[in-house]
Amino acid sequence: MEAKLRNYINGVWCEEDGEYLDVMNPSTGELLTKVPVTSGKRVEEAIDAAAAAFQSWKSTSMSQRVEYLFKLHSALEARKEELAQVIALDQAKHIKDARGEVARAIQLVETSCALPLLVRGDKIVINEDVDGEIVREPVGVIGSLAPFNFPALVFGWFVPFAIGCGNTLVFKASEQSPVFMQKIAEILDEIGLPKGVFNLVNGAKTVAETMLDSRKIQAMTFVGSTRVGKIIAEGCAKTGKKAMVLAGAKNTLIVAEDANIDAFIENFINACYGAAGQRCMAGANVVVTAGIYDKVKERMLKASKNVNVGDALDEAVFMGPVISEESIKRIHSYIELGVEEGCTLLLDGRHLKLPEKNKKGYFVGPTILEGATADMRVVKEEIFGPVVTLIKADCFREGIKIINNSEYGNGGAIFTESGKTAQIFLRDTNSGMLGVNVGVPASMPYLPFGGTKGSLLGSQIKAQGMDSVEFFTKRKVATIRFYGDDNKIETSDSDTCCIIK
Repeated sequence: MEAKLRNYINGVWCEEDGEYLDVMNPSTGELLTKVPVTSGKRVEEAIDAAAAAFQSWKSTSMSQRVEYLFKLHSALEARKEELAQVIALDQAKHIKDARGEVARAIQLVETSCALPLLVRGDKIVINEDVDGEIVREPVGVIGSLAPFNFPALVFGWFVPFAIGCGNTLVFKASEQSPVFMQKIAEILDEIGLPKGVFNLVNGAKTVAETMLDSRKIQAMTFVGSTRVGKIIAEGCAKTGKKAMVLAGAKNTLIVAEDANIDAFIENFINACYGAAGQRCMAGANVVVTAGIYDKVKERMLKASKNVNVGDALDEAVFMGPVISEESIKRIHSYIELGVEEGCTLLLDGRHLKLPEKNKKGYFVGPTILEGATADMRVVKEEIFGPVVTLIKADCFREGIKIINNSEYGNGGAIFTESGKTAQIFLRDTNSGMLGVNVGVPASMPYLPFGGTKGSLLGSQIKAQGMDSVEFFTKRKVATIRFYGDDNKIETSDSDTCCIIK
């Protein structure tokens, strides 16, 4: 891997002279590479390049733009294992999860190839003399801010749809997991995407601030915490930008009295410990009805103890590390808080036995806090790690109440064999993505992805599907009348055109 990463601006790879941050391998704690802390001036250069490129790119035919998307799809397919390996290194998502993430990104590019069918206007006849027409056009320059936890997925949400709709981009990768987007920039360069259509800048707070302040950026996308998401949404409002802000989450799994416990346990392991709990769709609270509570608790404990934790590149492992030492400290503090609030530490993941090469890695094992109640901070606040709060309830409706009282509204799921119970859950639960016997109810690429309440800020438009078309285009409405006498319109002898006399 290169000693230092670079920015990609106006079709040129740029080495920066200023400060660099260390990019670590979370599985080993070793230095992988260094990422530049890009200056505001350099970010402005990227914005200027995108603004200049927009003038010609927006006029490029849809069929030509989609040709680049097909080339992108082929390149991703050819390099998908390399891309998964990269994610497993700097983001430390377990290699099997990383392959799944890359596969989903490829599906998103496939979906974007259908944009000619999706980006179209509507025309109606108002009366015999007047037509009405809605025309979709690209928004302009898009600024994108990516999180550390899903570099491929977030690329798939934003880049293909934005450029396919005729926009240009300035994209900031996470400084904690920036290598995947280096590879994407290489691919976009190799397929011949015109200069300035896609620009990659690395760095920290200054990049986001420069984007927010720029009048040349018409829209921004963000995925991350609700705290930062509010800053992005407010900044966009001040400068008149559209904002797609996918923010924090605290998802609850409900186990009803008639649940298939085997199916729940399988889903529970994936929902709560997949990606080390570092995803916005992770299960965090588990609400179990009283009649089956003891049985479910024992099954959860046994299954959690059998989760194999280790190096993200080890095929035999299920769960890799968390992203950083700071994450470990935060997760540990929440475990301690749960005990202080009155929980019983049913399973403690803070003291793992690891191979020598991984002892400096950033590992937290599966953790279960039993006896949690709805008013506890560990139930209400996002921990973003493999920590589960276990709640005993008299009825499944208590789980719905916990979801509805949360400041977040990303996802939730119920496990039941009753159609009536499922119907009540779907009707009464205020959350953006719901699952019935599905622990991670993340939507497919052709459906919208996003939550409600504190999980979705800004313009209230979600990622994926037609929502992406709504966000990355703007609409003009035309009312059209032509004056003239139909009787004066005659067909020429060649019968190929109309002549108005």
